[in-house]
Amino acid sequence: MPRKPPRHPPSPPPGALLRTLLAACALALAAPRPAAAQQGPQPRLPTTDLTIGIYVIHAELATTPDQQETGMMFRRSMGSSDGMLFVNDDSSVRCFWMHNTLLPLTIAFIADDGRIVNLADMAAQTDTTHCSAKPVRYALEVPLGWFARRGFKAGDRLRGRPFGN
Repeated sequence: MPRKPPRHPPSPPPGALLRTLLAACALALAAPRPAAAQQGPQPRLPTTDLTIGIYVIHAELATTPDQQETGMMFRRSMGSSDGMLFVNDDSSVRCFWMHNTLLPLTIAFIADDGRIVNLADMAAQTDTTHCSAKPVRYALEVPLGWFARRGFKAGDRLRGRPFGN
């Protein structure tokens, strides 16, 4: 018995391949892309004044996830009485690192009432994590050694609008 020639699938209609390629390109262009990597410091954020003892800290308020993710990255200077207060809706153990942060900082993890839970000194441009000793809503970054030079430690209390006092 003679062998039948092998069956091949029918050829696509003319232009089908072109339409498929165009549709794939359109989907690729419409797909969400990751945001561009942060290349410079974020603009100065709104501020609030915090006090501890006789000292005033002019703290920028980082309240959104994007503001908090960028934080002090790429900043080349910071006033001696400046800081950045990270404000969160809920209490949680908070951890910070210094990736792309050019300035060494001290961070204060702060309870709802303004009491310092713990302090950590953070070296510039490191990926070492520094975490709160217990769940907190607030963290305040200031120039390295700010609290130590003034004799403040865990248990001392900051005052200001975020803390309701």
